Amino acid sequence: MTTVRTATPSTARAINDRLALNLLLEQGPLTATELRGLTGLSRPTVADLLERLQHTGLVAVVGERGEQRRGPNARVYALVASRAHIGAVDVRSGGASVVVADFAGHALATAEVAVEGRGDADTADRIVRSLLDTARQAGVERLHTVAVGAPGLVDPASGRLHSTGALPAWHTELLTALRTLPGTDVILENEVNLAGRAEYRIGAARGQDTFVLIWLGHSVGAAVIIDGRLRRGASGGTGEICFLPVPGTDRLPSATGCEGGFHGLVGSAAICALAREHGLPADPADDAAAAEAAVRAALGALADGGPGGPFLDQLAERVAVGAAAVCVVLDPGCVVLGGEIGRAGGAELARRVERRLAGLTPLRTEVRAGTAGGGAVLAGAVLTAGDAVRQDLFGEP
Repeated sequence: MTTVRTATPSTARAINDRLALNLLLEQGPLTATELRGLTGLSRPTVADLLERLQHTGLVAVVGERGEQRRGPNARVYALVASRAHIGAVDVRSGGASVVVADFAGHALATAEVAVEGRGDADTADRIVRSLLDTARQAGVERLHTVAVGAPGLVDPASGRLHSTGALPAWHTELLTALRTLPGTDVILENEVNLAGRAEYRIGAARGQDTFVLIWLGHSVGAAVIIDGRLRRGASGGTGEICFLPVPGTDRLPSATGCEGGFHGLVGSAAICALAREHGLPADPADDAAAAEAAVRAALGALADGGPGGPFLDQLAERVAVGAAAVCVVLDPGCVVLGGEIGRAGGAELARRVERRLAGLTPLRTEVRAGTAGGGAVLAGAVLTAGDAVRQDLFGEP
């Protein structure tokens, strides 16, 4: 026997409040008439919820709007995004990028903290001080939530960061230091997963509920979103495709090193070596910036019939090998190329990968260039922290 439960008046009010708040967050300032049209709620219900939300400090009147009717202008209501503030931190081997924003995601201040070598005993505290100083410069006294994107495995059960390589000690020390901030919640997420969220919400995969982001940078990783949900796996290792065994490498990967895996084909060092084979300039640093520059040089050489085309074809072949392995297991229907190399290759590299991928698997897969930009990890962190604040303030389940 099925029991049908009727929503209580307080539950109905909470649902209506969340609906109105989300609309104000997504669409900006609205009049009561516009809210009625978007929600389908009655005039008295909308008037009641607006009064209630103003009392809580989440909504305020920000102006008036003239309408084609007799009588006074209509009041315009907006979300009070300064009700709570968030921080976002993108952790890299060479330092960290910091953003302070209101909970609607509007950036208020940013900072960069460089770290030499493997850092020192003061590195973690220096980054925390930079975050707090950046907040104070924006007039923010307390951060409700800070979201951190870091390389490595994030255990879904414990929230701890586990390295798949040799990460500097300050990465974990930073998390410990952030978690001591009074009144601040800290969310840790794998950096590529955050970039995947950014592509899903504001980037190339917007409106695409199932897709895989392949991150091409210093190393390679993936974010897997299926039916609108980010998938992490039992240990947080979903997407660690740098360890994927593929043809074309001189050995197999191991539990302690991914050099023989997909990383060995499309990591920054491999791309720089490939560029030099084709006579393209490649900085001997062999880092992500050098690989990005090599890809841009190849694109620039396309017009004059230089080595750009053969280089991009071979790079696309390598990327397609790993993408095919992912696609025949997950069948995402869409692959987004992100990271420094994916961004540099743009639509031209995506087109070549899609064409080669079509010859490796019978599963139809669209390949798109990422559009969330170079700050995709930070953008994903801002979105993640904002979601956490909204859940707290809006009372979302």
